[in-house]
Amino acid sequence: MARLETIPLDQIRRPLPRATNPAKVAALMDSIAAIGQQVPIDVLEVEGRYYGFSGCHRYEACQRLGRPTILCRVRKATPEVLRMHLA
Repeated sequence: MARLETIPLDQIRRPLPRATNPAKVAALMDSIAAIGQQVPIDVLEVEGRYYGFSGCHRYEACQRLGRPTILCRVRKATPEVLRMHLA
């Protein structure tokens, strides 16, 4: 079961580098600056640590805006589930 939580950006590990579309990041920055983040990113919580595998454009937009936190949909997972995401 997932829960919504605001998490500091610097606590979210992004183990798989993803290419982002600069135009999409810029549009999200404008939107987030104007109305706030509307859609959470999905993160796994494994042994108290957070791992993000989706929402790379929203993550980068918040980071570029200098936001200290980001809204997340958090799902607890085991180390085995994390390994599957990394495979």
